Amino acid sequence: MYQAPLEEQIAGLIHDASHSAFSHCIDYVLDAGSGKEHNHQDNVFDEFVRKSKIPEIFKKYNFDLEYILDDKNFPLKEKDLPDLCADRIDYSLRTAVVFGEIENGQYFIDNLSAENGQWIFKDFESAEKYAELFLKLNANYYAGLPSAVMFRTVGDYLRYALSKQYISETDLYTTDKVVLEKIEPHIETDPELSLLFDRMNNKIGFKNDPNNFDAKVFCKSRMVNPLCRHDGKIKRVSEVKPSWDDIIKRESKPKEYFLKFDK
Repeated sequence: MYQAPLEEQIAGLIHDASHSAFSHCIDYVLDAGSGKEHNHQDNVFDEFVRKSKIPEIFKKYNFDLEYILDDKNFPLKEKDLPDLCADRIDYSLRTAVVFGEIENGQYFIDNLSAENGQWIFKDFESAEKYAELFLKLNANYYAGLPSAVMFRTVGDYLRYALSKQYISETDLYTTDKVVLEKIEPHIETDPELSLLFDRMNNKIGFKNDPNNFDAKVFCKSRMVNPLCRHDGKIKRVSEVKPSWDDIIKRESKPKEYFLKFDK
């Protein structure tokens, strides 16, 4: 595997610093967020870091803040879909292990190399296996119906709590536990909050019905088209397996759900 320079490791270490409590649920809470893009964290990252203690720490140890914040300096760290990047590889393999889709990620790690700012699988077989795994993760977890329900119900609960000033936007940048504990005392005295709490905790049923719904929910859909070595050349999975291109075009569109709660 690739041995990144220290500055690149630091850039990777802080790349999620601007994630709020409840992660991408924030995109369903604040108007600046987007369920289709899940980009709130990225949109506020630069400002968040600059207002944190990170610049002071960098200065103390003689690291260049501007250099580390510029993604152009670290092409392996962040790339647009459907390319691979370190972040995408990391969260996909962790998700797969946590939910038991794979025992560990060692097979994929052993078959990956970094060359000229690109992640490349050693052969088509390993690239195809990873692409198919990512497709499964996207369908079942990242953009599946259970995720849509989670995003909507958690988002509604937090948005309502903000509107009632049970919490502030600043609280959203603490931890899940802190936020929940701040809201909890109001559940018994606020019927609307209690209802949203029960929805969030799967105590109220729902249907996905485009003809009768309370909430339309979009989920960002993620697909990858890895590079690999094949017949002595570097190719994308879709160049070896043309049907993969159709799958990418279909599955890359945000998923749309229509939720009708029993109450």
